[in-house]
Amino acid sequence: MLFRNWLFLIAGLLTLAGYWGPWVDHRAAGMVITGLDLGELVKFLPTVRSGAVTVWREGFYWPLVAVSLGQSLVAFRILFRYPWLGRAAMLAVAVVAALNLLPPAWTPARMMTPEFYLQSGGIALCLAAVAVSPVLALLPHRITAATITLLCGLAIWFPVRDFLRVLPDIAALYNHSGRLGWGFFVMVGGLILFVRMAWTGLDGQARKVRG
Repeated sequence: MLFRNWLFLIAGLLTLAGYWGPWVDHRAAGMVITGLDLGELVKFLPTVRSGAVTVWREGFYWPLVAVSLGQSLVAFRILFRYPWLGRAAMLAVAVVAALNLLPPAWTPARMMTPEFYLQSGGIALCLAAVAVSPVLALLPHRITAATITLLCGLAIWFPVRDFLRVLPDIAALYNHSGRLGWGFFVMVGGLILFVRMAWTGLDGQARKVRG
């Protein structure tokens, strides 16, 4: 098993580490804001509540969707010949990412309210993809690569765009410079690595086999 084949799993783990890492750092641990926090935090920012700043709250959860679906799409690819332990690890990452779409103090009834329809749908979609991941492995290589590219592109665009929109407000509330934390950069780097592997790994391996 080539090390580079494991870069799909590493890319997913890097993305999650960055997503759960600090996007706004602070000396006080309780003041650190992670990517995961932003989906809830933005609801309480005065400029967002007043409509002065427009954000798509659910967009902050796209990295979780991209990681979960991406792992399910590649776990059973015959080209990579992952051992069962490796496949189990990739699907475990997919499940963990999907379950992080749950809001704090969630209940089944709360997940059925309009505010959380998209998150509930995202969880259902991601867990369904885990369940049918052997079937997803049969998709043509370029369709899989294009799908991963689209997912990762959206997972960069929406959170980064809206985070930069609210960062001045967070900086003002914190009386802080608004310096970006390392988690922001690691998450973006993990998603870019995922896209790179989607083309150099999936499509490149397929060409070698055909050649």
